[in-house]
Amino acid sequence: MVDSDRIGTSNYFWAFPSKASNIRKRKIDDLEEQLKESEKKRVATEKKIKQASVGREDSDSRTELLKQLAEKESLNAKLQADLDKYRECDPEVLEEVKTQTVMAKEAVNRWTDNIFSIKSWCKKKFYMEEKVIDKQFGIPEDFDYID
Repeated sequence: MVDSDRIGTSNYFWAFPSKASNIRKRKIDDLEEQLKESEKKRVATEKKIKQASVGREDSDSRTELLKQLAEKESLNAKLQADLDKYRECDPEVLEEVKTQTVMAKEAVNRWTDNIFSIKSWCKKKFYMEEKVIDKQFGIPEDFDYID
C-alpha cells in the first residue's frame, strides 16, 4: 500500500510495512464476525424449524385433516367461481353501473355541447354554413344531445 500526498509542486510517496498487514487483519476480523453472525442465524433457524415441526408428524389424523382441508379449499374455489359468475346481478354492481351510465351520459352531453360551441365559432369566424362544417368534419346530420 503506497500513500501519496502533494506538497507544493512535489508529489511524495511513502509506504508503511505494517499498514497492509493491519488492513488484512481488520478484513479477517470482519469476516470472522460475519461468520459468527451467520452461524447464530443458522442455529436459530434450525431451532425454529424443530419447534415448527412439533405436532406436524405424519399421522393418519393429520393426513385426513389435510385431505379435508384440500377438499374444502377446492369447494371454496368452486363457490367463488359461481359467485363471480352471478356478480353482474349483484345490486351493488348494478347500482355502480347505473352511476357510471349517468356519468357517461353527462360526459357525452358535455362533449356534444363543446362540438356545438366550436361549430358556432367556426360559422361566425369563417362565415361557413352549418352543412359545410358538418360535411368537412364528418358530423352526422342526426347529431344531438342524449336524453
